[in-house]
Amino acid sequence: MNIGIEIKKLRTEKGITLKELSEKSELSVGFLSQLERGLTTIAVDSLEKLAAILEVHLTHFFDYPHNKKDIVLRSYEQEIIDAVEGGFIKYSLSTDLENKQLVPRLIEILPQKKNEEILSYKHEGEEFIYVLEGILTVYINGKSYDVYPGDSIHMDSKIAHNWANYTNKKVKLIAVNTPNFYGHNTIASTK
Repeated sequence: MNIGIEIKKLRTEKGITLKELSEKSELSVGFLSQLERGLTTIAVDSLEKLAAILEVHLTHFFDYPHNKKDIVLRSYEQEIIDAVEGGFIKYSLSTDLENKQLVPRLIEILPQKKNEEILSYKHEGEEFIYVLEGILTVYINGKSYDVYPGDSIHMDSKIAHNWANYTNKKVKLIAVNTPNFYGHNTIASTK
């Protein structure tokens, strides 16, 4: 999907002018015009603003992965499988999640404010996390841990847990989860 074309389509369907979209989003008319013509790209946080104004979820702008049957997934073929409000972008690290037990993902977490409430939760399965970049704050059973690049966590997902990024830089991690919600024709978020 071409994000710029989709933004223009949504904007015109809602009867919003470029100038109005510019004022609401605090992005320049020139930038928005270039975006709609496919001449520039947009940062996720700016796209999130536009999604809110156009009354769609951020994931509206991304295609879910196709069932490829190749064994090797090239880095340039990684597709977004989910983008969650609050700045979580999840990429599939598999060419075929159908009938698989594990869900390997690359996750990028944008900075968030420390005063945002982080609610822990539990779910079936187990989880493995390996931090590639940044400092991840992980909550496990009410206790907070700072997890640095090269650090990992392997746990039962039935333990109350969640994570956050309280730094001013992006956190990048690899997460491998069970069970596989994606391989059963259900797009469901485990984080």
